[in-house]
Amino acid sequence: MEKTLSPIIKADDARLYINRPDVVLVDARGGPDAYERYEAGHLQGAVFIDLENDLSKKNVNAANGGRHPLPDPDDFGSMLGKVGISTSKHVLVYDDKGGANAAARFWWMMKAAGHIQIQVIDGGYKAIVEAGLPISQQTPDSLPVGKPYPVSHWKLPTVGIETVAKAGVENDYLVIDVREAYRYKGESEPIDLIAGHIPGAVNIPYVNNLEADGRFRSPSVLTEQYEAVIGKRDKQKVIVHCGSGVTACHTLLAMEYAGIEGANLYVGSWSEWSRNERPIATGESPPET
Repeated sequence: MEKTLSPIIKADDARLYINRPDVVLVDARGGPDAYERYEAGHLQGAVFIDLENDLSKKNVNAANGGRHPLPDPDDFGSMLGKVGISTSKHVLVYDDKGGANAAARFWWMMKAAGHIQIQVIDGGYKAIVEAGLPISQQTPDSLPVGKPYPVSHWKLPTVGIETVAKAGVENDYLVIDVREAYRYKGESEPIDLIAGHIPGAVNIPYVNNLEADGRFRSPSVLTEQYEAVIGKRDKQKVIVHCGSGVTACHTLLAMEYAGIEGANLYVGSWSEWSRNERPIATGESPPET
């Protein structure tokens, strides 16, 4: 596959990949009832990958890395091998929240592992059903378990809390908070301990990446949306975060769809920042500089 492979694939186009031996279909969901939702209906042939158990390190202190820190690369590679994903496979992934749940996180992790042939199905499970693709309530009978996928390290850029602290006060950096506006403004916080945002961060909620029907906006619209905020900054000085490093990947996916590459993921995100006695701001986004 070419390196120019689009990170997004339409559900109608995904039809061409079903039942191909070189393709692995992945249903990636999060939440305590993720597997039950998968069992209730999924793209026929799709293997289940869970945000909590497969895409995050378990039993962690959220103050040190956030609520969903990345697993060890070796563990991720072992999991990929168990579901039949090798370096030669073309992988299509979706979730049931328009990619804003575990699908974008899985996409980012596969890219960070060095895998090129990975795409997210636009619109997720809803779009798959609407396209009339085959739906099943049966798990695959057997998986072609292979060797662990070779993941030596994460190859996409990430930053830690100290870099984020520096970035918040330097104009040549840009910190993008993709959480809902009410969480950013400090009006309420449904998950973490404190409401508000990292001082200096701008708020571009991840839902701004999507149309009303849950599908991604066009690359041209996304380019305009992000270039207007990034300006002439070096993309390597752009940092994206959310609550725990999951939905931030949705924005990184949207940015790559728009041809904007090189931005950093702050994996610990607000769940780490807010637990470390760091300064907290409230209210609207600061004016663009």
